[in-house]
Amino acid sequence: MNTLPETGSTRTTCPYCGVGCGVLATPRPDGTVGIAGDPEHPANYGRLCSKGSALAETLLPDHRLLHPEIAGERASWDTALSHVAARFTEAIARKGPDSVAFYVSGQILTEDYYVANKLMKGFIGSANIDTNSRLCMASSVAGHARAFGSDTVPNTYEDLEKADLLVLVGSNLAWCHPVLFQRIMAARAARPSLRLVVIDPRRTVTAAESDLHLPIRADGDTALFLGLLAHLEEAGAVDRAFVEAHTEGFAAALDAARPYLDLARLAAETGCDAETLRRFFTLFAETERTVTVYSQGVNQSAGGTDKVNAILNCHLATGRIGREGAGPFSVTGQPNAMGGREVGGLANQLAAHMQIGQSAHEDIVRRFWNAPALPAKSGLKAVDLFRAVHEGRVEALWIMGTNPVDSLPEADMVREALARCPFVVVSDVVRDTDTVPYAHVLLPASAWGEKSGTVTNSERRISRQRAFLPSPGEARPDWWQLAEVGRRMGHSEAFRYDGPAAIFREHAALSAFENEGTRDFDLAGLQGLDEAGYEALAPVQWPVATDGTSRPRFFADGGFFTANGKARFLTVAPAAAPETCERRPFVLNTGRIRDQWHTMTRTGRSARLSAHLAEPFCEIHPEDARHLGVAEAELVRVETDHGAAILRALVTDRVPSGTLFAPMHWTGQFSGAARINTLIPGRTDPVSGQPASKAAPAALSKFGAAWYGFAVSTAEPDPASSAYWALARAHGGWRLELAGTEAVNDPEAFARQVLALSPEAELLHYADRAGHHRFACFQGTRFLGALWLSPEPVAVSRAYAVSCLDGAPMESATRFRLLAGRPGSDRPDPGALVCSCFGVGVNDIKRAILEKGCTSVAAIGRDLKAGTNCGSCRTELQGLIDAERVLELR
Repeated sequence: MNTLPETGSTRTTCPYCGVGCGVLATPRPDGTVGIAGDPEHPANYGRLCSKGSALAETLLPDHRLLHPEIAGERASWDTALSHVAARFTEAIARKGPDSVAFYVSGQILTEDYYVANKLMKGFIGSANIDTNSRLCMASSVAGHARAFGSDTVPNTYEDLEKADLLVLVGSNLAWCHPVLFQRIMAARAARPSLRLVVIDPRRTVTAAESDLHLPIRADGDTALFLGLLAHLEEAGAVDRAFVEAHTEGFAAALDAARPYLDLARLAAETGCDAETLRRFFTLFAETERTVTVYSQGVNQSAGGTDKVNAILNCHLATGRIGREGAGPFSVTGQPNAMGGREVGGLANQLAAHMQIGQSAHEDIVRRFWNAPALPAKSGLKAVDLFRAVHEGRVEALWIMGTNPVDSLPEADMVREALARCPFVVVSDVVRDTDTVPYAHVLLPASAWGEKSGTVTNSERRISRQRAFLPSPGEARPDWWQLAEVGRRMGHSEAFRYDGPAAIFREHAALSAFENEGTRDFDLAGLQGLDEAGYEALAPVQWPVATDGTSRPRFFADGGFFTANGKARFLTVAPAAAPETCERRPFVLNTGRIRDQWHTMTRTGRSARLSAHLAEPFCEIHPEDARHLGVAEAELVRVETDHGAAILRALVTDRVPSGTLFAPMHWTGQFSGAARINTLIPGRTDPVSGQPASKAAPAALSKFGAAWYGFAVSTAEPDPASSAYWALARAHGGWRLELAGTEAVNDPEAFARQVLALSPEAELLHYADRAGHHRFACFQGTRFLGALWLSPEPVAVSRAYAVSCLDGAPMESATRFRLLAGRPGSDRPDPGALVCSCFGVGVNDIKRAILEKGCTSVAAIGRDLKAGTNCGSCRTELQGLIDAERVLELR
């Protein structure tokens, strides 16, 4: 059952990463929602990460887009949709179908994706529909298609637990796919012989748990796997029978790899020492059950597709593919990146894993849809699409469920493109993204928890997202909006859907149409689902045969989807390394952090998730920081040829000297100068079109702050035109970091402005001769907020200051303690947050270690619960334990 009668819980699926965890959502009488992991879902078996656990905190009604709008004025749905249809029709009549485009998202459901793709490719007649999934996994799609003849993920999550060797390439799995990582850690605890190798320029939390870490140079992955392929041949690890029976092109691929047997050359190209390389090659050659997991660090490269094929070559050469505990495994970043691939959501695809440019596929789709105008060529991929908008070649654009003004490279160019575009439609849940101001028409979309459909996770498992809340205002599902526009454009019969189940049936029927096993994606067994069957659909891996059985793995015995049934080895070469120079001496790497998601549209609403890392930062190696005179917690300016950002310095040897790391999440809603994708050039992989977000030449300099500030407030504070600011939700209100380049002439007036105080609010002010100012404001005994200003980074306990927003009455003694920024003995300072799931700080953990004798992660878990839910903080817990042991030995 999918609504559990004993609890009222609804079975649904998490809207975050591609793991696809099952969730039990339980609406409560007071309007809140209980969230728990679904113990019966085969992706997570009840586990949830910190983001999934906090889902209820993101179901906030504030800033919701509730009604359609045209030019900022409320409109009816009929008026808005007719206007969209008319403007698209006019553009097509004047300049042809390629003058319009859709830009969609891995956040929308498969049914939404299907209707969008059908409308654009089948009835508008252009392939100009692309998706933000282009930014995360397009190189994997292209690599799969080149090698296998189809975009097929061969293996299943279970293989991660059954492997004897796991190789993680460009994947900080512990933070980006935490539930999968905890499955791996549990398997290793049960079977200590399981080895973990991590290939990543940074010493991430994942790398800290590895048996071997290869700190590879940016874009060194192809050279590394060329060297591995050559070593496998030399070590006698090639499966000759598999290669001869089921592949082609091995000899040429091996010839290209042989020069990389030279470990000295390989060490120079990868940045890894020869002994580390030798250990890795030996482990791989000698371990039959090997799974290689790869993600954004491989895909987000100007040579990403070649990197993917270099990995696939090694698995094809050893026959380690589609077998229990053995295979290459691409893990995706979004909840429905895979579903979008299935329905043709990328500009170079047709629906049901069919391809533009293959006449047989085009004929199948044309006849099945009775499509009047199927395109003959691929459409514009994401980066090129927005360049076309900027140049005026695309005049009408519909953006759905994504925020390209922050998420795309050269983000300022994207913003300028939207400002120039004659007609922009934005379908979204909230009205406060950086993209929304450029919309001529705003359409309110149903959010997670309100919409119904399917998503597909990284192991090809289709799961239901189910509604457990009503949509507020006039919000409607994306598929309905698209279908209504399609009908208004003259295609009533093609878009006469009465709900998502009807769309899913059509999607499944197309996958089975004239298939007979010739195509990998086949849902023949699901094409007859009625409403009840669709509602009850349990998680299932495709393909699904007519008898309802599914297939967990592909290719162990060949059967590839190329013309001759054989996999192709690709002859690949390393991509050119990023060209640093005296003016741009650093390589900037971008990525994700543990508790935030994409551009924070959802996670930024959770105080718990904002507490772990509350402001944008830049990781800098200590040698580089010393050379530039940058101290810990000072502000730095990171600059490329495309933009600049001001970030908090995090001095750490987790990054190699000469490299920087900055997260991509912060937007204009949460910081004044940290839209990191403004810095990233629009350099893309020539095959996949995926942008190279991991290696941009950059300069770093110390930001000349005249003063620093920190504030907490029950009302949303005002950064007051500060040169730097970073805003985050906090329990009971907000927290704000800020800094300026010019002296504050009237500190009290400034404090009232920042804290958004009414004239009658009481303001306490303490100042000293060193230039420190401390303010606290009250309405009677009610604390309203506080501000600290200092010539250097503000040294107050953030956790304590935030805890004062709890609404408790504050008497005189407590007020002056607050001004000092330090708690008394009656209110221990929890310290910086470590465990988001249970709100446990670093000082809490240190007290458990020193005062209670908790000398293991398990003991801390028993005492504080930290690390017992998603497990994302377990490595940090162990690091704190190890640090205390070191201090004891001194």
